[in-house]
Amino acid sequence: MSLARQHIPILGVDATPLTVDGLLEVLSGFVDDGNRRTVVGHNLHSVTLTHSDAGFRSLYENSDVVLLDGAPVLWLWGRIGDAVRPLMEYRLGSTDWLPSLGRVTGLERIAVVGAGAEANAKAVKRLQGIVPAATVTGFPGEGWNDDVETAAVGWLAERQPQLVLLGLGMPLQESVLQRRLDSLPPAIYCTVGGAIEQLAGVQKLSPRWLGRLGLEWAWRLLLHPRRVAYRVFGEPWVLLWLLTRRRLRGQS
Repeated sequence: MSLARQHIPILGVDATPLTVDGLLEVLSGFVDDGNRRTVVGHNLHSVTLTHSDAGFRSLYENSDVVLLDGAPVLWLWGRIGDAVRPLMEYRLGSTDWLPSLGRVTGLERIAVVGAGAEANAKAVKRLQGIVPAATVTGFPGEGWNDDVETAAVGWLAERQPQLVLLGLGMPLQESVLQRRLDSLPPAIYCTVGGAIEQLAGVQKLSPRWLGRLGLEWAWRLLLHPRRVAYRVFGEPWVLLWLLTRRRLRGQS
């Protein structure tokens, strides 16, 4: 299955604009073909990493789906994109589409990798309710290290899931895929960041109207100031420098 990528002006990256319905259709096709697939998402943090980390960039360039996650990425695509639905319907953070997984046809085995043991168990239970026809199992990711990673790879080989929700935070989850993807069993591997904790009810979701205004960062900054402050106030300057350097080198 070939999905058209579209270029995001100014940011110099490509993405796969999809609505929830479109993504569910794509996932159904991936489940049916049974191959190894990756689904990632672009926000300003991932754009910065794409321009500063060759391995990260390679993962994104070779992923099957790159969703429009962050509002600035969405708005810039909207300047040139061929949206046939309201623009905000193309913004797909993980929690925008995970509640609709029950509409993916043929989905029978889901693995949830990441978060602490309690949050992981609660997310598994929530997903079991969303996809009652599927067997949902979990592998906590707290204290992730080489030994835990090796154990997770072995666990996935035993479980043989069709869909893996990898929620270790960016860029750890992407680093795991860079290292391990070729040795993992065929499945759809989706990087979902903090969505496991959000599904579990451990981490509060921002009001959706804030997301529509592109102000989700303010909510996260309020709840997790130490963790989010650099990404809000520092990283945009890093990205600006990286983009300026690309422009000076004549790269689009």
